[in-house]
Amino acid sequence: MRKRTLEVVVISDIHLGTFGCHAEELLTYLNSINPKQLVLNGDIIDIWQFNKRYFPKSHMKVLRKIIGMAAKGTEVFYITGNHDEVLRKFSDTTMGNLHVCNKLVLSLDGKKAWFFHGDVFDLSIQNMKWLAKLGGYGYDLLIVLNRFVNRALHWAGREKFSLSKKIKNSIKGATRYVGDFERTAIDLAIAKRYDYVVCGHIHLPKKEVVTTPNGTCTYLNSGDWVEHLTALEYSFKRWKIYRYNHDRLSPFFADEELKQLDIHELIASIASEKKASDTAEEPLID
Repeated sequence: MRKRTLEVVVISDIHLGTFGCHAEELLTYLNSINPKQLVLNGDIIDIWQFNKRYFPKSHMKVLRKIIGMAAKGTEVFYITGNHDEVLRKFSDTTMGNLHVCNKLVLSLDGKKAWFFHGDVFDLSIQNMKWLAKLGGYGYDLLIVLNRFVNRALHWAGREKFSLSKKIKNSIKGATRYVGDFERTAIDLAIAKRYDYVVCGHIHLPKKEVVTTPNGTCTYLNSGDWVEHLTALEYSFKRWKIYRYNHDRLSPFFADEELKQLDIHELIASIASEKKASDTAEEPLID
């Protein structure tokens, strides 16, 4: 199958090892792309809820696929999150094309992108980790229950329903937490003069350009592979939120933002890409 070539792909909050993880869908997505850089922005393996009795083959296939991508030339950055925090002791470790880190800064077409998971903003994790873990188990149970509910709705010919979204939207504190999370990330990024700030953690995919009295920054969140099944894709100097349930039906979809790209800028980008490819293929002369 032909694959889409992309500059950068960001996925987060996969939660391998839990019942809520959509590993087969993620594997389908990974098989459809060929990114130069893959950023795993935290909570990839859910070590908090890891159970030896539950780690299906599809979950293992995702890990093998990621390792295989690194072996074939994709530069993979594994940014640690709170559910896989045990890996933080291996921060700054590099094995071939696989890098483990707590945060990451990349230069994308002259602009700086700052990547981190985002749990550092969560006081419940910092001060009451046991409560956060308990909440994680409750969330996983809710996702499993939601699957049974949606099956019943499907049989009845009705639209799917998200219990977790309903609960989150009905709790003012949860809504306020998300707003505070995003504002804190944006303010810090602007203060550090980053053009993009890319997070995970809150399972809410989003792309928004924010301007404050101190500057402008694009806030991006890669969402998750438990409920939203989303990723962030960067190509032709543009970011896009990939939504599996919609975009998988048209794997070579036309990016609406790409249509708005200045034609001279697009040609220059393609020409630059071709030149780099031709240079890489030139034989070395002693």
